Amino acid sequence: MRISCPHCGERGLAEFTYLGDASVTRPDPGLPGAADAFYAFAYERRNVAGLMQELWYHQAGCHAWIVVSRDTRTHEIFNVRLAQDVALERSKSSVSHAP
Repeated sequence: MRISCPHCGERGLAEFTYLGDASVTRPDPGLPGAADAFYAFAYERRNVAGLMQELWYHQAGCHAWIVVSRDTRTHEIFNVRLAQDVALERSKSSVSHAP
């Protein structure tokens, strides 16, 4: 499998480290049920057979954190974005949907 780093271009899988599901977000400790939410955040993961957003680290390259949209059945990669850009997009989205 080859991953196209936004900074370095296409690179072999050996340059990257897989960090897990990129769709998981840290719960708000001030909300009711925070203890259960933190347990789920730390220990429960989905086992997706299909399209998944994954967090990868370009360890042997530019040291960028990236979000890879990949089909876990075929390993086909559909999109690669800097994790920082994804996080900024999420924060803007959550602010615009705030009550």
